[in-house]
Amino acid sequence: MCCGVGLLKVTRLTEQSAAEQASARRGRPPSTSRRELRLIALRLFAEHGFDSTTIEQIAAEAGVSERTFFRYFPAKASVLWSEFETEVETIRAALGSVPDEVPMMDAIRGAVVAANHYQAGDVPEMRLRMHLIATEPALSFSAAEHYEAWERAVSEFAGRRLGQPADSLYPLTVGRSVLAACRAAYDRWSARADADLTRYLDAALTALAAGFAPGLIKALAGDAAPHR
Repeated sequence: MCCGVGLLKVTRLTEQSAAEQASARRGRPPSTSRRELRLIALRLFAEHGFDSTTIEQIAAEAGVSERTFFRYFPAKASVLWSEFETEVETIRAALGSVPDEVPMMDAIRGAVVAANHYQAGDVPEMRLRMHLIATEPALSFSAAEHYEAWERAVSEFAGRRLGQPADSLYPLTVGRSVLAACRAAYDRWSARADADLTRYLDAALTALAAGFAPGLIKALAGDAAPHR
């Protein structure tokens, strides 16, 4: 009888251990970080499509609850845009506190460079994110909204410096040209993956501020900046 009870206990412990191991294989522990959750979501989006992937599936793959997902991201699309939104707010805050004596384009370049911390190792994730944004129809509208918000953060600062409304010709030109230069820098960084994004941004915005003067372009190339 005692042996039977002991065997029963061992069997239950073995079953419990097997269940725990299976649970561990199914996903990560509840301490899954924001970045880990984002990478899992991006992988599922790439494998199954953005529309076909549910928050429930992402949470299950990560081994966390849906409540945990919402603690990190307010919506499914936020997985793709949360870093971008943080970047916009960082740029806006930096431009709001820059001293008046700092030239406008120097201030913009400094704020943009400081807000971007991506390194060469981040390129695969960024490539996947931008591929999803470019190819998923459901994300195209949100892309336009987010780029407009980024542009507006710069235009509003330029408007304050120029004493003009943010949506008037020159502030709007500043915002859109800075965004275009930064997107070009991102494209080259993503294609080459040989340095931090900040080096590309700094080179592109320095050239923009100087009107792409040939002498400056040659000097930047001579500094071995990764923009060639």
